[in-house]
Amino acid sequence: MKPLSVLPPACLLTFALATPAAATPELVILVRHAERATEPAGDPALTPAGEQRALALAQALAGLRVNSILTTQFRRTRDTAAPLAKALGLQPRVVDAKGAAHVQAVADAVRAQTGVVLVVGHSNTVTAVLAALGGPKLADLCETSFHHAFLLQPATEPPRWAQFSYGAPSGAPEANCL
Repeated sequence: MKPLSVLPPACLLTFALATPAAATPELVILVRHAERATEPAGDPALTPAGEQRALALAQALAGLRVNSILTTQFRRTRDTAAPLAKALGLQPRVVDAKGAAHVQAVADAVRAQTGVVLVVGHSNTVTAVLAALGGPKLADLCETSFHHAFLLQPATEPPRWAQFSYGAPSGAPEANCL
């Protein structure tokens, strides 16, 4: 697997266009949901900072021709994807987050797509899905980390990947996580 250096959002379009014509999907973008409120405990909405991050995500990905969005059933993932989905006229597909099989279910759903796919997941699933699609095995995201985005071209050999930050910086990372 060939890691790419951290890319600013302006370089993303070049990255997306450098893919072989037969790639399915061409590019996968993986992010964690934006900052969430503490209430209600089971399925909170985004905080105002999270709403701003969701808008920043839509701006960062505006030129990448995203044609498919995958979220979980939780409001925080759906709300993170909403500004981009609305701007592009897309209806996100929900992949239920149910136990250990979730990562594989998301990877399978991604592989069934073509074009450019956005996956909005959780701190304990984003890097696991990246690895399941052929990317590197990285630590989980920290509970305080919301700014990471990962790009993967799964059809290249070896798969090419990159990481960038979007929106406001997150809090300092904890030990053993990104």
